[in-house]
Amino acid sequence: MSDFYKKLIENNKKWVQNKLSQDPEFFKNLSKKHNPPLLWIGCADSRVPANEITGTSPGEVFVHRNIANMVVHTDMNMLSVLDYAVNTLKIEHIIVCGHYGCGGIKAATEKGKNNLTDNWIRHIKDVYRLHFDELENITKKQERLDRFVELNVMEQVYHLAKTSIVQRAWRSDRKLSLHGWVYGLTTGLIKDLNVTVQNNTELKEIYHN
Repeated sequence: MSDFYKKLIENNKKWVQNKLSQDPEFFKNLSKKHNPPLLWIGCADSRVPANEITGTSPGEVFVHRNIANMVVHTDMNMLSVLDYAVNTLKIEHIIVCGHYGCGGIKAATEKGKNNLTDNWIRHIKDVYRLHFDELENITKKQERLDRFVELNVMEQVYHLAKTSIVQRAWRSDRKLSLHGWVYGLTTGLIKDLNVTVQNNTELKEIYHN
């Protein structure tokens, strides 16, 4: 086994010892309940760990991650996570968090490579098409990519709002808020995009279930 692999096991042991030194009952208490108030839909990028960048502890954030933090209506993995979070865990907040410097976003501005990933990237390209004029009018490439990241997050928040799972929760007068954030790799700071959807009034009627 590689040294890196062995280090992971050793790091786990040190982490356990550290937690127990702070609270001897930490793991026993953690195993008794699972009621996080938040679902995090983030990018699979290894540099954006939900708990660490939000300063939250194990048990506080329910997490789903994929390339470019997408909400695709045919993605049964994402929908299953969403259904469990909303209907079993009764979470009250869902955050879609993208990040500047996202490889999936960059790939969506380039020609496909004729591989499996192209099928996923196509959904991101659709966001570019929807905001084509705004993005094409940004002359600096990095600024255009950063804005693409933001627009993608905003679109995914509205995609969430249109799912039957969220629609059903709102029909039942459930308190459920959807939010859009972007994380800065070079600063470590989160940018709130001020896109929050809490009910159907912010959606066109055609999307109401």
